[in-house]
Amino acid sequence: MKYILWICLFVITNLSSVAQKKSATINGKIIGENENPIAKVSIIILGKTVGISSSDSGTFSIKVPAEKAFALVFSAIGYKEKQQNFLLADNEKEFAIIKLQTNAKKEDDVTVIAQQRPDEVSLVKINAKNAYTIPSPIGGVESLIKIFVGDRNELTSQYNVRGGSYDENLIYVNDFEIYRPYLVSNAQQEGLSFINPAMANNVYFQLGGFQAKYGDKMSSVLDVTYRKPKKFGGSAYISLLEQGVHVEGVNKKNTFSYLIGARTRNNSSLLGSQETKGNYRPSSSDVQTQLFYKPNAKWEVEGLVNISQTKFTLIPEFSQKTSSVFSPLFSANLGLDIYFEGQEKDIYKTNMLGLATTFTPTKNLKLKFLSSYFKNEEKENYDIIGAYLFGERDFDNTKPTFGQIVSALGVGAFQNFARNNLNIQVKNFSHKGSYDFKKHFIQWGVGVDQFNISDKLNEFEMHDSTGYTLPFNPNVLQARNYLKTSTQLAYNRYTAYVQNNYKLGDSSGVTLQAGVRFNYNALNQQTLISPRISAAWKPVNWNKNFMFKLATGAYHQPPFYREMRMPNGIVNTAAKAQNSYQIIAGSDYNFSKKNRPFKFTAEAYYKSMNNVIPYDVDNVRLRYFGVNNAKAYAMGTEFRLFGELVKDAESWVSLGIMQTKENIDNDHYYKYKNAAGEFITSQTTDRVITDSLKQDIGWLRRPTDRAITFGLYFSDYLATNKNLKVYINTITGTNMPYNLPNNPRYRNALIVDPYLRVDLGFSALLIDAEKMTRRSHAPFAGFKNVWLSLEVFNLIDRRNQISFLFIKDFSNTTFSIPNRLTPRLLNLKLFARW
Repeated sequence: MKYILWICLFVITNLSSVAQKKSATINGKIIGENENPIAKVSIIILGKTVGISSSDSGTFSIKVPAEKAFALVFSAIGYKEKQQNFLLADNEKEFAIIKLQTNAKKEDDVTVIAQQRPDEVSLVKINAKNAYTIPSPIGGVESLIKIFVGDRNELTSQYNVRGGSYDENLIYVNDFEIYRPYLVSNAQQEGLSFINPAMANNVYFQLGGFQAKYGDKMSSVLDVTYRKPKKFGGSAYISLLEQGVHVEGVNKKNTFSYLIGARTRNNSSLLGSQETKGNYRPSSSDVQTQLFYKPNAKWEVEGLVNISQTKFTLIPEFSQKTSSVFSPLFSANLGLDIYFEGQEKDIYKTNMLGLATTFTPTKNLKLKFLSSYFKNEEKENYDIIGAYLFGERDFDNTKPTFGQIVSALGVGAFQNFARNNLNIQVKNFSHKGSYDFKKHFIQWGVGVDQFNISDKLNEFEMHDSTGYTLPFNPNVLQARNYLKTSTQLAYNRYTAYVQNNYKLGDSSGVTLQAGVRFNYNALNQQTLISPRISAAWKPVNWNKNFMFKLATGAYHQPPFYREMRMPNGIVNTAAKAQNSYQIIAGSDYNFSKKNRPFKFTAEAYYKSMNNVIPYDVDNVRLRYFGVNNAKAYAMGTEFRLFGELVKDAESWVSLGIMQTKENIDNDHYYKYKNAAGEFITSQTTDRVITDSLKQDIGWLRRPTDRAITFGLYFSDYLATNKNLKVYINTITGTNMPYNLPNNPRYRNALIVDPYLRVDLGFSALLIDAEKMTRRSHAPFAGFKNVWLSLEVFNLIDRRNQISFLFIKDFSNTTFSIPNRLTPRLLNLKLFARW
């Protein structure tokens, strides 16, 4: 009897639980892109191992849990896996139409794994959509580029490529060359980059070995094509740093389309966390418009307009810096406290107008005529006075002097003053053409650029240390780095190129690209001829998918305004082009792992440079020597892996090893011999100097020399919900040199510590992507998707160095105090597409 009671109790308990279990039903139909039904589609509840399959007519019916969120996963051979989220009431019945896409990717969806130009060296195609998911303070396409080239300053969109400077990179948007502001000296003054990722379609980045059709720079080319809309749509986003919106559409006849984007950015939350405390008021905004008109199949007209403005105001109050020093003489935590008066007000305005007409008389011949106008107005105004106390800082938190400077080593004051104005106007008229003839694809182009530059410099620095104005002269009161110049330039530059892309034959697997570029600069009356050639070989009989590449050529860079301006502010109009000769060899290997695509690339390069114009780097300001008095080289290897480290989640890994050095002409110092025959480094001594020996400096590290650079972009999602994603952006690099001012012997002798930064992002899908499966009464029925993101910048809270501040103590000994970048910060972002 006891056992019967237990059995009855067990049965009643289970029947009760079954009765309480709530469920709903989903009926539906699965179709393809052509609206035809798809049979044998696997349908499972996410997190479960068993499910059902669709019928021959594509229909299905499945019981699902009620009153809690869940997802159905639809998968079939030849189609992309699809996940659909639901939340149903008890006993509710829902009908859903599920549309699956084939695995063949459309042109707009091509990512870095599948390049459209696989036979070009050092080429990466970037998916601009990732600019909204990568956690980075600057955002945009440039944050993606830095995965491959490394970083030294997370506040700037500028980048160094294979040892080159910021000014050695070409940027094109729809075949129009883009120029940057020039007076910007600090990354915190920068605004938005030109490229609006919401408008971008194809983004190609080439780190070297680029074709003759691209311009005359020595390092890289970023080639961006904006999208041609096919229907009405748009997007909008808002975050603590930046806001933006874009709309696009076409007319009924599909002859006219428009693409309009607007953005604003305010870096106050970023800058307010820096060492210099004060009132930061940065603001940047831009509006871009692209218009297409195609009256018939042979003619097309496009216009590109950009209006942007950046304002930067700073009223500094206080700065507290600390640097630990350990030496055989003493060790201490050196501190620097600075109290400020004055302010800085800068404004940068950039306007650009481009108009292009394309004529296609036959399917093999294309003729394009372009004209553009670029105008840049920059004003840099500051007058800041600072008084400082320098000494040993107390870090004993048990003492009342904790955090204060307790042992003074130096006191002083300084003044930084500037009233600088720069106006640049560039007009371009050019023609580009192409002809596709059997195995030949011939391209050519001619163009003329007209430059008008008006530059007025009025700036100085005054330094006073313990009662002495530096540099000290008892007879003259003088300022340091005093510049007062006025420059007016007007000149033309003429360019032309021709190149042929030739495929030797399907059986050989070899393609060749050969071309030559011409450049004549009317300012210095210099003619440049730059031949360039590259080859790619894909073995057709190999079981593995390999491609081997080789490129070599001349990449000469005519001087522009910043390279010609010498340290004294005078513009050297006789400066010649910097010459670069490059060779690049590499290979690509495409493979699959666990049915996921991967691509591994390996490259080695060598760049030999002469007629180099040396420069020093201070934050993002490049201070050029203004004369061609050096030779240099850069060499290295790079390895990259693209693929889905996690299924359906794109990731990149990049490793670079590099060395770049320069040898400046007549760069030397003297070693002096005393009466005892001993060599000493200075003749300022009470010992008698009997002889001197001139010592050449020789080869030194360039300001961009970084031995190892590593970058990682990794994306993942929850195993139970693909709509909850995580993104990791990691960049690290070994130390870099920094210049000791006015000291040739120890040029670039200071070391900036290794750079290490980890940014983390989390994203959650709030609104589903498929409008047709959403209920008609849903409040967001017009949206494709809405995402909410949380970003953690500088997850490990490492304060990376960017430059040094030099301070003299009472004994006239110079100390270097590092200037540091941003700490850990949070950012929220809401992004929507419709």
